[in-house]
Amino acid sequence: MFRTLIHSGIVLILISALTHCGAGGGSAGPSRGIQVVNVSAYDPKEKQRQGRSYSPGDVSALRANGAAGLIARCGKGGVLDEKCSPFLSSADRSGMLVGVYYRTIHTVDTTAQADQFVNRVASIQNGRAWGNDKLLLCADFDTDSSPAQMVRFLDRVKQRTGVNCMVYLENSEKLRVTLSRTDETTKQRLRSCPYWVALYSHDSGACKSFPAPGTPTGLARQYDVWNNWSLWQYGGVAWENGRSAPKVYRGFSSYLGDLDRPVERNLFRGDYEQLKTLWDRHGVPLR
Repeated sequence: MFRTLIHSGIVLILISALTHCGAGGGSAGPSRGIQVVNVSAYDPKEKQRQGRSYSPGDVSALRANGAAGLIARCGKGGVLDEKCSPFLSSADRSGMLVGVYYRTIHTVDTTAQADQFVNRVASIQNGRAWGNDKLLLCADFDTDSSPAQMVRFLDRVKQRTGVNCMVYLENSEKLRVTLSRTDETTKQRLRSCPYWVALYSHDSGACKSFPAPGTPTGLARQYDVWNNWSLWQYGGVAWENGRSAPKVYRGFSSYLGDLDRPVERNLFRGDYEQLKTLWDRHGVPLR
């Protein structure tokens, strides 16, 4: 459900259905909707203004600013992320939902990457006494991944865990062309996984094959796989002049609440109970 507002001649799409922030016990902060952050070994970025900070061992500032969940990168192309466990443990202590994603690289054996992901997940499950019930699983495919590689990774993870991962895709012309033209059987397999869309700008993504998608729903339609999205990464981080800089969809603040540095941010398309349902359906048990 969207409400269209006209601002300075530019159409901004705001999620009017997502009117409350955070989840039980957390400060709502100024951003709209249910907030989920994603982090990796690149986080936290450098301080850029006055405000609250966070570290892999203490993410309470993220929680206080309305983040209901945290998804940490656990590996990329055969290399594990050393900050994954500290981020997850501190998020769990702060009362946030926890999840992991694996960044696949198309030049590395797909099955080996899936196995590394699952093995790391098993280590996380046994690593501490968790307050959460489930650990959300997400697959992040690079822009040169083929549909066959995507399905192979997803099938291997499901074979070993029983879980369909959430799928993260960048706003990529190559991926949009490849997936929109793939066979219906492959589309149905991908459709069994919730879609995590990346879109930081209303007017980005225009290319020879597609106009600018404008909205996350517009981007989903261009992929011609999913009917809609579950998570929208509307806030990323660009590297400019030797430092990081917020890269945020127009109409949202550059920073999450009073944080002193940028963080990658996402909105969930639903309320907190629906977010919990997604976590339960696409996560593995933690206790």
